[in-house]
Amino acid sequence: MGEPNLHPSWAAPLRPEFDSDYMAALRAYLVGEKAKGRRIFPHSRDWFRALDLTPLDAVRVVILGQDPYHGEGQAHGLCFSVRPGVPPPPSLVNIYKELHSDLGIAPTRNGFLEHWARQGVLLLNSVLTVESGRAASHRERGWERFTDAIIRLVAAKPEPVVFLLWGSYAQKKAAFVKSVDQGGHHLVLKAPHPSPLSAHSGWFGSRHFSKTNAFLEAHGQAPIDWSVADA
Repeated sequence: MGEPNLHPSWAAPLRPEFDSDYMAALRAYLVGEKAKGRRIFPHSRDWFRALDLTPLDAVRVVILGQDPYHGEGQAHGLCFSVRPGVPPPPSLVNIYKELHSDLGIAPTRNGFLEHWARQGVLLLNSVLTVESGRAASHRERGWERFTDAIIRLVAAKPEPVVFLLWGSYAQKKAAFVKSVDQGGHHLVLKAPHPSPLSAHSGWFGSRHFSKTNAFLEAHGQAPIDWSVADA
């Protein structure tokens, strides 16, 4: 796995995780898979890309995904995002449709979301690697424990953060985050996953983007510019 490529603000608090037995086992598993000739996405330099682009002290919004895209050239370390030139996958197409309905932002053919990450939107997958062509192939290998630790660090921030939990998987993973209506200081917004399988059961019309910005502005923060430049 080598030395992790992530912002220093994450490195110190996550050091116990990197030094743990479960992470050593995960490291050995990934090395073994590569030795077998299996292709792993994204490239190892991008495994912690979300943590490099969005420092801990800059996190204002968290979007939780599951595992990386397993198609050629798609994954680059940010959930729902794909590399420049790669067509937006179906879930991202539906995210763009909701953005258009909610904020009037026209859909784009560009699926590269680094612009969001650089504004404090942590685009975090629960599992950070996947084998080419095999969805969910690296689940239950240790990544979930690591990303749980990341969510706990964000939830412990004294500043209010917006957690966007799309689908039952994300909602279960971050169930411990205390929202404002539970006596906490974070805003937790829940909706069905934007996948075509579930988007019509409540994703469309959820207005999470405008609600996020209203909350941030109410707490003296700048809104997120959710626009994405066209390809």
